[in-house]
Order: sequence, then structure tokens, then C-alpha cells
Amino acid sequence: MGLTFFPRGGSAQVARNLAHALPRTGWQATVLTGSVTHEDQFGDAARFYRGLDVRSVDMTRALDAADPMAADPPLHPSYEDRPDSPDRIFAMLDDHEAEHQVTAWAKALQSAGAAHADVLHLHHLTPLYEAALRVAPQVPVVGHLHGTELLMLEAIDHDPYRWPHGEAWAERLRAWAEQAQRLIVLTGTACERASGLLGVSPDKCVTVPNGFNPDRFGVRAVDRVAILGQLGVEIDADTPVLLYVGRFTEVKRIPLLIEAYERARPGFSRRAPLVIVGGFPNEFEGERPQDAIARTGARDVHLTGWHDHEELPEILAACDTLVLPSVKEQFGQVIVEAMACGRPAIAVDAYGPAEIIDHGETGWLVEPDDVASLANALVEVVNRPAERRRRGANAARVAHARYTWPALAERVAEIYGDAVDARSLRENAALSG
Repeated sequence: MGLTFFPRGGSAQVARNLAHALPRTGWQATVLTGSVTHEDQFGDAARFYRGLDVRSVDMTRALDAADPMAADPPLHPSYEDRPDSPDRIFAMLDDHEAEHQVTAWAKALQSAGAAHADVLHLHHLTPLYEAALRVAPQVPVVGHLHGTELLMLEAIDHDPYRWPHGEAWAERLRAWAEQAQRLIVLTGTACERASGLLGVSPDKCVTVPNGFNPDRFGVRAVDRVAILGQLGVEIDADTPVLLYVGRFTEVKRIPLLIEAYERARPGFSRRAPLVIVGGFPNEFEGERPQDAIARTGARDVHLTGWHDHEELPEILAACDTLVLPSVKEQFGQVIVEAMACGRPAIAVDAYGPAEIIDHGETGWLVEPDDVASLANALVEVVNRPAERRRRGANAARVAHARYTWPALAERVAEIYGDAVDARSLRENAALSG
């Protein structure tokens, strides 16, 4: 199982949960991944994937290099164009820099024993695909699209000259998608987008949503006052709390959330603080949340910083509603984690959230980039506690029926088996020929 990115986002959570769940299906996973070590320990693969067979590519020195993409090993690129970020967007890398990425990951795959694997499960579309062709050409590839690669491809198609090497990377992504025996996508909508953008047959796409670990996420009673107090938020035991969890990238629309919250707050029947958990250290796009707070004059908004995923079950249980205003959320793993804890979500009626949330039954769906619609939903959540609890109870039932990793791992194991069978058919046909 390969990821070029050091652990910080949703795909790393997926890989970790899936690798832990797969042994029950008869499959064992070796995780090959990028890693960085900081004093805060965020991004350290050995720590993040502890308990698993993990082989890491240490990119720490690359972070401090004059050119992180020229370091040995290089830092991974990004699908996002964030100013002053050391991980430049893929579409800015020339052919030489692309080859440097492939060479580094071919060495890592070889060291991890990829040539002896039954299946290579490659997350995202990255130079790992080209590296796999060189190191383990006979091993079938199962690709896993998490959506951010599709966003970059859409941007390139919309404006081919936005980045100097965009079209070359678009060709690479399409070739890598074709290389995969199967492509795991998160939703039915993602299958349609992937087929159209990548030019692959819809039959190659298999829908497997993200999930949650039922041993960790569930309905529970917690000391809300103590948990929120540790985050620096003072509440009474019955104070309703609104929660955002995630990165501070442009598509997440944190400034819009802050603006909608300040518009909604005078309509609340009682105090309801907004708690914002997230923002990977030194990573942001667009307006900073603290600047949005200053611009809008918003009060009772609490920026609590990045926290380990291990802390999330208690944080979710201590709050009342998750709010995710992202306009292009490819899935929304935190939504199903919140639902598993009996917490309904407010999210945008598009992409992944539109397929997860049943508006009126398990949460609220609002129009994209609509401050008034989001503000109205916030007021309803705060002022109608019985309805909030009803939708939360419904959400828990749906989450535990549809999105547990043990069940989803069974589906992934079937995909691996299909890939192995397809390889055997090709080998037998070649021998017969």
C-alpha cells in the first residue's frame, strides 16, 4: 500500500484504517509512505501508522533544503497550489523534477519488496505508478482516487496554461489511471467524474466509501466541560457547541463559515460557540481564519489548532453538530465519524456530503457558497435541540450500517482478489499463446 504524502490528510486516515482492518479478510499490508519528523510529531509515519508494517521515506531534510524538490529524497509535490509552501503543486514540476520523484520512489518500492507483492494498492495518482512499472511490472495495481488529483486535473483542463507543466502532468495522471487494474472511488459521482476526466472506462471504477473505526467512534457520554476546557473553550454542561474539523485549504471555506456564524449568532436562542479544530502547521490557502475573525468581528469563535486523530472521538462527542462548508469535499470522512458519534452534520449539497447526508433525517444540506443558507442552518441547529438530537440518532444508525471499516475492508479484499485473478488470466493466456 503506497502513499507518497506524509500523513496529514484523509487519505492517510483511510490507509491506516484499511491496513488495520485487512488482516481479518486474509490480506496483510505493508505501508510505504512519506514521513517527516518535527518536534510536534505531526507527519511522523512511524508514529501515525504504529502497529503496522510501515516503511517510510524520510523527507524531513527536504523541508529545509533550498529546493525541496531537488533533495534526496525529495519532498512530495501537492495537488494544491499554496503560496510559499515547500510542497509545490505537481503541475509546476518539469520533466527532470518528475523523473527525480520516480527514481526516489522506485528505490523505495524496491527496498520495500514490492516486486514480491500480490497487489500494489496505490493511493492517489502519483509517481508511484511509474516507479511500480520499473520495479514490479508484473504486479497488478489497484488505484485509489481521493479526489484532490481530480481537482487539479479539472483546473488544468479549465486553463492549460495556468501552470507551466500542467498538460504534461495531465497526461501522466491519465496514463497512470489506465495502468491500474481497478480504480477505487469514493462515491458514484466521483466515478462519473473520474471516467470523464481520466478517460477510463466506467467499468474500471469501483465505489468504496471511506469509513470509521467502530472500536473508536460511537455514541458515548463524555465530560463535555472538561474536554472543551482542554481546548481552551469554557462552556456550561448544556451549552450547544458547533464544530469544524479539517485543513485550512481554500475549498474548505473557513472564512465563509466564520462569516455565516457571525451572521447567525444574534439569532441563537442561547450561546453556542464555534470551535475550529485543524489547520496543519504552517499550511493554509486564502484568508487566514484569524484574519476572517478580525474582518467580520466574529465573537465566540475558537481556533484550537491541529490535533491528533486519536483525540477526535472525544472532541466529536463533546460537541453537538459538525459543520463542513467545503464546496468540493470529495467525500467527507469526518462526516461519517461525526455521524457514528451521534452528531448530525451541516454540509454542502454537492460531491461527497450530498451522498452521505440525508437532508432532514441525518443532517442539513445547504447551497454551496451561500452564507445566508449556512447561517439559517446554524440557527436551526442551535434553536431546535430536539430536532438536532433526532437527526443525530438517525445519523448514528446509518453510519454503523454503512461505513464501518471492517465491512468496507471486505469489499476492498474482493477487489484485490479480482486483480490477482485478472493477472492469472493474462499470464495463462500468454502461456497458451
